[in-house]
Amino acid sequence: MSVDPLPGSGLGAAWPGSSVVDLSLTVAEELPCSWPGHMPYQQKTFNYFVDDFSDEAVLRSHCGHYQTRWLLMDEHTGTHVDAPAHFVPSPTSGLEGADEAGAITADRIPLDQLVGPAAVIDVTALVGTAVADGHSPMIEIAHVRAFEERYGDLAPGDVVLFRSDWDAMHYRAGGAGAHYAQEAVIHGRGAAWPAPSVETMTYLADRGVRCVGTDGPSMGSSHDGGPVHVSGLSNGLVFVEALANLASLPARGALFVFAPLKIARGSGAPGRALGFVPGT
Repeated sequence: MSVDPLPGSGLGAAWPGSSVVDLSLTVAEELPCSWPGHMPYQQKTFNYFVDDFSDEAVLRSHCGHYQTRWLLMDEHTGTHVDAPAHFVPSPTSGLEGADEAGAITADRIPLDQLVGPAAVIDVTALVGTAVADGHSPMIEIAHVRAFEERYGDLAPGDVVLFRSDWDAMHYRAGGAGAHYAQEAVIHGRGAAWPAPSVETMTYLADRGVRCVGTDGPSMGSSHDGGPVHVSGLSNGLVFVEALANLASLPARGALFVFAPLKIARGSGAPGRALGFVPGT
């Protein structure tokens, strides 16, 4: 977790004693930052300060006395946004389900849709309550209404964040990281992250919510992730998935910001998620 005070900054001047919370996963080859079965994340040294030959690796100084690396990654690696084009075909494709929303790729998502007051809905009690092994427990409308009864109704522009603490429990290096997504998605066993039902996503859209986030690896369930993606993304919502440190935000009062890479024609894009928390 990273919580940094911002004295003297523009934010600090507006909110004395305010802090910024890093809501992003670290991306590394040893961490489960790629969706199971998709392109695995890779990070390799292209140029090193000097030639360095060892039994473990070969590092070359092709271009001079500096270090740089290249990356190989899926658009949906680490903390990332799902654009509507991820599940909705473009209106010119001629495919079943084609819709105007399918023209919204990662580079065309309005930035103001990725910024807003955070409504952090605690669903940690759902972890481990799924009806079957390898299935996600479902976040239903009743869970959202319970939040609204305590903290006030959701309003247009709110960013809804589902907090399960799944990242804190399972985003681990090596074999332990298989419990983050691989065990449930590929093998159909073990616990899986809580995920909203189609009815819940429709309820949020009707409230005017345009951005929904989760600290699970996907907004969709481990056992049937497609329908909620189609439901939300076809209604013009965007999803920010694989968030981290949501426990560091209050239920209400923080400002959420996600800054994705501007990838032309992207079905999604990784980026950095931040939470701005005002002082007492």
